[in-house]
Amino acid sequence: MTPILLWLSLNNVCPSDKPARKTVASLYSHLLQPRAWENNLQREANALDIAPEHLMKRILFIITAAAVLCGFGNSFAAEATTAEDTKEVRQLIRKVEAKLQQGKDKEADFQAELKEFEEVIARLKKTAPDAAAEAAFMRALLYVQVMENAEKGGELMRGVQKDFAATKFGTNAGEILKSIDRQAAAKKFQENLKVGVKFPEFSEKDLEGKPFSVANYKGKVVLLDFWATWCGPCRAELPNVLETYEKFHPKGFEVMGISLDEDKEKLRNFITTKKMTWQQYFDGKGWENKLSQQFGITGIPATFLLDGEGKIIAKDLRGEDLSKAVEKALANK
Repeated sequence: MTPILLWLSLNNVCPSDKPARKTVASLYSHLLQPRAWENNLQREANALDIAPEHLMKRILFIITAAAVLCGFGNSFAAEATTAEDTKEVRQLIRKVEAKLQQGKDKEADFQAELKEFEEVIARLKKTAPDAAAEAAFMRALLYVQVMENAEKGGELMRGVQKDFAATKFGTNAGEILKSIDRQAAAKKFQENLKVGVKFPEFSEKDLEGKPFSVANYKGKVVLLDFWATWCGPCRAELPNVLETYEKFHPKGFEVMGISLDEDKEKLRNFITTKKMTWQQYFDGKGWENKLSQQFGITGIPATFLLDGEGKIIAKDLRGEDLSKAVEKALANK
């Protein structure tokens, strides 16, 4: 889940807006439900006859729109514009949602809406700056979240920050820009972590204060696993990781966990209960985890399978693919 989505949905959804709150709660139940996250997403996508990635983009935009449609929560109440001022913007947002339901996510698919955004912003900029800022803000997020064009989205968001500085949308645009910049840097870093490349060295202390470094496992096949106890997909994949570890650990397979948890005791209890005996790195910073930031991790689970020299063999293996890859790597040692 992106930092943009978390910031909007957790901090800005109007708590008094029951329909919006119900929508967000329903979507979160699908996104975060342990062990069933991917199945839920796939099932909903099949029911709507769209690809899972299209459904995910729709969810991102709908949650953001839910925040905007209720005026960005109580903190925005003082700047609420009249119903007439915002009517055009809200209708435009719903047009975008309708196209998302059809699985559309390219810039060419939204030409009419983008032109309408531009016209609404120009018309309301002087007479209703809050409504114009809302339209400009949502247009920028359409590029970032749906079209996955961070460069264009960032450019438009900087325009919101500059042209509507006196509005809450302009004030909060800075937080979105920081998130966009972080994700752009992370994407660039991730592109360099290719199969065949040696994973960058690091040296930290694990949960027990012991040295935590890939270099300590030279000659071993190692799975670097970025995860968290609260992550549904991580928990869904854990049985496969445990099974692979139990089967191949005696032959030279190791797992190094990098936990994005914030509660140390909860983490300790979880790994004890699940009998996860391998090393864990934990600094309590959640998404700001030092190693996840260092290596551009923007979503979990994120895994890297390394050979005895620390080179990347494969990334983000799931289920039987992990076991097969580990077995093959051990055979090639």
